[in-house]
Amino acid sequence: MNDKLKKYILLFVAALGGWGMMAQADNIIDEVIWIVGDEAILRSEVEEERLRAQYEGQSLNGDPYCVIPEQMAIQKLFLHQALLDSVEVSESNVSHQVDMRLNYYISQIGSREKMEEYFRKSQSEIREELMNTVRNQMIIQQMQQQLTAHIKPTPAEIRRYFNSLPQDSIPTIPAQVEVQILSFEPAVPREETERIKSRLRDFTERVQNGSADFSMLARLYSEDTESAKRGGELGFVGKGQLVTEFADVAFNLNDPKKVSRIVETEYGYHIIQLIEKKGERINCRHILMRPHVSAQDKVRALEKLDSIRTVINDSANATFEQAVMYFSQDKQTAMNAGVMMNPNTGSSKFEYQDLPQDVAKQIYNLQVGEISQPFMMMDEMKNKEVCAIVKLKAKNEVHKANLVDDFQVIRAMLEHHLSQQYIEDWIKKKQQEVYVHIDENWRGCDFMYPGWVH
Repeated sequence: MNDKLKKYILLFVAALGGWGMMAQADNIIDEVIWIVGDEAILRSEVEEERLRAQYEGQSLNGDPYCVIPEQMAIQKLFLHQALLDSVEVSESNVSHQVDMRLNYYISQIGSREKMEEYFRKSQSEIREELMNTVRNQMIIQQMQQQLTAHIKPTPAEIRRYFNSLPQDSIPTIPAQVEVQILSFEPAVPREETERIKSRLRDFTERVQNGSADFSMLARLYSEDTESAKRGGELGFVGKGQLVTEFADVAFNLNDPKKVSRIVETEYGYHIIQLIEKKGERINCRHILMRPHVSAQDKVRALEKLDSIRTVINDSANATFEQAVMYFSQDKQTAMNAGVMMNPNTGSSKFEYQDLPQDVAKQIYNLQVGEISQPFMMMDEMKNKEVCAIVKLKAKNEVHKANLVDDFQVIRAMLEHHLSQQYIEDWIKKKQQEVYVHIDENWRGCDFMYPGWVH
């Protein structure tokens, strides 16, 4: 009897033993329901995944007790291939993604204790499971990209594909615009800055003399609303995940009882308290406060922008691009002639609903080449109000996709089609090559890939 067969028998014996022990109560604690290669899929894993999908609002196309095990089986096919091909991912990237998910869970559920109660596990257990889940997801994604990396259709193939599409399959391209922006923050009076620093110094003194708790002050006064819900706690992060000024101070803290000096970043002014260090990562609390700009300061900033706009419109030598270079404080666009980039696509083209709402309102009635009136808007990255003007650089009206204007869209459609077909064929081939066994009680499913049951 070979080792692999021994392993399968042992797995089934364990599953049958579990069934026998719990049969009288009609309540099976756990059982092996699928085996794919050398890997077992447990009933408990399916239940946990169903619970997680339910919490995250993921819709499953079919019976979860059919869909989830099959998804897990497909994942194991990719992971098996990744092991053969030595595909690896960065542990720091995995850790970063896990910290983001944990922080999201805590912020949505309300507290770490409530999260632990919901999942019926400690935070460390949840984190360990998430590490495995996220690591596998990233490996699978990399494996799929590696499998389909060779798919690069030629221009001739793209044209043939487009010409073969039925008219009702040619996508309608919504109206898209390209936008340039010039923005800066209204000047903050020195007195307002000193007021903020004085309050933070008072908080520091109260924490260090024991008359106040840092986390309570953060809940009451911090303007970082998400971390304020957790008493200012950021969760474990690496140095590269923090802005430089903040990271330099936070990572030099050693005494959890002490509070840092006041730190200025692009987001405002902070004080920081260490919670714990783990190797290259740190967990700390902070209180963020921002100087508030008066209505008069905003009016002055808008008047300055109006003067800049007038000069651009009235002078043959002054351009919007030059004004961006001299006046814009937006790091994302200042070195790109003010051109806004769509974070969802990586291109400079936006559908109206993808633009910041305040920008979309200004752009909607402009003609190409026109500059808006000055307006106030919220910088979502910094969570600060800024004053801005925008220019409509280009506009494409709603139209049926064509090879002249939408070649890259059609290329992406063909690449997606070919990649999807290649992955489906690869899964069907792997089903025949890898040992698969499904418990008879879990076979009565309308599987996406029927080849699981030989």
